[in-house]
Amino acid sequence: MTDTIVISLKNTAERAQELARRMDADFVLYSAEAFGRAFAEYTTIIAVMSTGIAVRAFAPHLNDKWTDPCVVVVSPDFRYAIPVLGGHHGGNAMVKRLEKEGLHPVITTATETRGLPSVESSATERGLEVINKDSTRAVNAGILDGEVAVHVITAPAIAIVPPGVSVLLKSGEYIVGIGCRRGILKEEVLSALTSAFTEIGITPGEVLAYATAAIKCDEAGLIQAIRELNGTLVCVDDAFIRAEQPPSPSRASDKLGLPGVAEPAAMALSKRKEIIMKKQIYGGVTVAIIR
Repeated sequence: MTDTIVISLKNTAERAQELARRMDADFVLYSAEAFGRAFAEYTTIIAVMSTGIAVRAFAPHLNDKWTDPCVVVVSPDFRYAIPVLGGHHGGNAMVKRLEKEGLHPVITTATETRGLPSVESSATERGLEVINKDSTRAVNAGILDGEVAVHVITAPAIAIVPPGVSVLLKSGEYIVGIGCRRGILKEEVLSALTSAFTEIGITPGEVLAYATAAIKCDEAGLIQAIRELNGTLVCVDDAFIRAEQPPSPSRASDKLGLPGVAEPAAMALSKRKEIIMKKQIYGGVTVAIIR
């Protein structure tokens, strides 16, 4: 199945089907259920209809800009292509593709209207993901005000960044949260992670990042284990951890003043906050996996 679908009203169906064929997309006639199904199954929606109809139809299905599909409205006369949702998340790129089909792109995102890249588009072009998603608003505003520095850090390294700095990492699906006792050995961490990955059937290559609390960032065994896996360890600030509501109770609430370590740290960085594995304890290591 393709990741793009064209939804059209009946009176534009013939031309919309031809557009879907040229864009290698699926096609469906508009119905009350069409957008709900499309939001669940596709990453890009091309809606051949008025903007008002499209917005009213998909509005009840909105969840989060990092996980919602992008929606591009194509005007019923097939003159204009308008990314009304997710411009930085595929919408702008799609209207540029549609421009080659003879449609005029109408792009409204602030950076692109000035011919500037956004954090999100920069990440997509490089096959990367923004790990600290809340940073993009400040960084994109900085791009509008002037040149924003880009620093490439080579491994091994530890990066400590303030909220207004976007961190781009290789793409991955899972955030692995880790808590551990003081003085943990590298071998213990590696053994715990191997057990967790085996239980749910994933590989280290599918991991976007490993997350822990800031208080754990000086644990040599933890750092060495993640380095051996060629992973990225992110130390999550206490404020972000406290903002999460993990599903499992934790003694960290008494000892550290946090709602936990492994689960909330992973949830703070995850795209969907979908719990794949609640925290499991392997000796002196606690592991949670969030999508």
